[in-house]
Amino acid sequence: MLPPSAAVQILRQSLIFSSLSDDELNELAKLAVERSLTPNEFIFWDGDSPEWFYLIAEGRVKVLKHSSSGKEFVIAFFGAGEMFGEVAVFEGKPYPASAQAVAETRVVGIRREDFLAFLASRPQVALRIINILGERLRDAQSRLRDLAVERVEPRLGSVLLRLSSKLGLTLPFTRQEIADMAGTTTETAIRVMSQFRDRGIVSSTRGRIIIRDKKKLRLLSEGPPKV
Repeated sequence: MLPPSAAVQILRQSLIFSSLSDDELNELAKLAVERSLTPNEFIFWDGDSPEWFYLIAEGRVKVLKHSSSGKEFVIAFFGAGEMFGEVAVFEGKPYPASAQAVAETRVVGIRREDFLAFLASRPQVALRIINILGERLRDAQSRLRDLAVERVEPRLGSVLLRLSSKLGLTLPFTRQEIADMAGTTTETAIRVMSQFRDRGIVSSTRGRIIIRDKKKLRLLSEGPPKV
């Protein structure tokens, strides 16, 4: 069982819960259950009943869909302090995608019915969650548009820009992970990233990509001028 004091610290990392009072955090912490995950272990599967939502204490989680042919498409990566699974919890519908640990990971889960009861008297927290869900929806719509009409170079540029807006100029992702998020093959991602490197836009080390010229990356992500 997770000690309440430890759960409070994890909850306080979250953008959604950081402004709660100490009493509210302590009350929410009593509902939290810790779970440790090994690399590649699934937390839930696409179509499972939405009984829990999760906050990441440490490690990293990817949310993904599988096509009918078995191809994996990564929707998003989440790190410490971030929440996932909450969309299904609010809708009361099955999880729309699967969640899988990328590394050794610890998450804190809160059961759906317990959390909804907690929110019943705290509409300000519900509003913050709605705002975050709206941002994720806009991001998902943008990604779907990019996948449908854009070439690989702008798609990869958009992925890097989106990640850097959240994590800064040093991104803890492999080229395989970037390829998954851009909906392309690892070989294509390596080729395009090499082009970016030759143009001074990015550099890379093992498991990390560093953005060197964000202005060039933004121009590239916009694609050629529309005429």
